[in-house]
Amino acid sequence: MQLPGLGLGIRPRIRNFIERETASYVHRRLDRSRVDDRIDYPCYKSMDAFIDVERLKALDADIVRALERRTQDNRFHAGPFTLDKDDDQIPGGCEIPLTVNKNKTYNYYQLDQAELWSPSVESAEFPSLMEFIRTLPFKSTGRMVILYDTNSNAVTAHRDHARRETCHEFIWFRTRLSKPFYVMNHRTKERKYVESYSAWFDTINQFHGADAAPGLSISIRVDGKFTDEFRSRIPIPDFNAASTPALWACIGDRS
Repeated sequence: MQLPGLGLGIRPRIRNFIERETASYVHRRLDRSRVDDRIDYPCYKSMDAFIDVERLKALDADIVRALERRTQDNRFHAGPFTLDKDDDQIPGGCEIPLTVNKNKTYNYYQLDQAELWSPSVESAEFPSLMEFIRTLPFKSTGRMVILYDTNSNAVTAHRDHARRETCHEFIWFRTRLSKPFYVMNHRTKERKYVESYSAWFDTINQFHGADAAPGLSISIRVDGKFTDEFRSRIPIPDFNAASTPALWACIGDRS
């Protein structure tokens, strides 16, 4: 006998309920996390001083031409750790992988493991971008992805993962400033909009997202391991490794 209302959709509904409750638990746990007293959220570290911004801006036309030829890219997924449990995890926008994992399914915490990633077929469509990425201060790179939107969608505020002792070294950058991208102190609801062309930011102890805006928006994220020389200037917190970019943003270079 089948109970009323418990049809074929019961498993997806149960899975969705479990995912949302798990996310709520993760938020509560992370909200109890201790961070260095010198950190003031929301914050981000501009990376413009460490990259060739003019060369980055000059990539815009090449990337736009390549995007115009694409019609079936996967939708961007914000993940389960959205600000509110009922927020849309697939809010709009698309993503293009520039590298692919050698495994059919991969662990999000492996974004920086270069040996697991190789150039995607799509990367050949963006040769000038790939050349630019090779100039960034990484000794090795893992996941690389283009995120873009042509339909003026907002990006749901979210955290990237649930491990406060995991710090991904990445550079987020864009060829134009059209997308109002922000980091957020969810306790105060204060938003800080990123004004630079590139940034590294704490994706765990604060949220990040973007407002809807007209026109095309483009951003790229490259994960990997920074060079030793670059790392030498980054202050390291005694706890909560995920807060490393926030500490750097708030106190400056390691003395």
